[in-house]
Amino acid sequence: MQKKPDSLYVSTLARGLQILRAFDESHVSLSLTDLVARTGLEKSSVQRMAHTLHLEGMLERDPKTRRFRPSHAWLELAYTYYWSDPLIARALPKLIEFSQAKGETINLAQISGDHIIYSLRLPNQRTHFAASIVGRRLPALNTAAGRVMLSTRSESDIAAACAEWPVVQATRKTLMNRDDIARSILKAREDGFCITRDQMLLNEISVAAPIRGTEGQADAAVQISLSGITYDEQLALEKFLPTLLDTTAGILG
Repeated sequence: MQKKPDSLYVSTLARGLQILRAFDESHVSLSLTDLVARTGLEKSSVQRMAHTLHLEGMLERDPKTRRFRPSHAWLELAYTYYWSDPLIARALPKLIEFSQAKGETINLAQISGDHIIYSLRLPNQRTHFAASIVGRRLPALNTAAGRVMLSTRSESDIAAACAEWPVVQATRKTLMNRDDIARSILKAREDGFCITRDQMLLNEISVAAPIRGTEGQADAAVQISLSGITYDEQLALEKFLPTLLDTTAGILG
C-alpha cells in the first residue's frame, strides 16, 4: 500500500538537512562533488543548498579550494540543546563528582535511534581525542550503555533490536553474534548494570548503569571507561560499581 503523502513535510528543508548530515568525523571538509556523492542529490540542487547554507552561516567555504565545512553555528545549536535538556543539568554535577572521586573517564550516553550518542564526556589523562568529544554516535548493540538501556525495555523490543539494529566489528573481539548480544542484555536486566570488554577498543572495560525514567524505562545511562590492562572485570565492579549506581540514582532523583 502506498503511503499517504505528508502535507506538512517540506522536501526542500529535508534536502538541506541531507547536506548537513553529509559531514561526520570522517568527512569534515567536502567539495561540491563530494556532497553530490554523499547525498545522492542532483548537482544543481546541492549547489543551491550548499550556497544558501553558506550564506546563512551554517557552512564555511574555503575561498581557495571552495570546499565546505561546518561553521561555529553548529556549536551554537549544541549550546541550545544543552540548555533545553533538563537531564544534562541534573547529570553534569553528578558526573563531575564521580570523575573527581575515581579519576576515570565518565560518560553520559543517550539513546539515538539504534545508536547511542555521548552527550557528556569527562575524560581522564589517558583518554584519546576521539573518546573525549561529545556527539559521538556508536551502535547501541556494541556498547555497554546501549545494552543496559535496552535491558529496561520489553522482551519483544529487545528481540526486535537484536534482530534489526546494526552491529560493527570494531575490534577482533567485538561480540557479533546477535543471540549472545541478546543474552548480554537480559543479563544486564537481572544485574541492573552491564559490563563489556574489548567491544569498541581493545583493552577497554566499560561498565554502564541505566538512568530510569518515571515508568522504569531508560533513555540514558552513565558509563565508566577503564583500562583492561589495569583492571579485570571483577576488580572493576568491586571498585566502581557502587559509585556508578549511586550516581545514576542521584541523577534520577
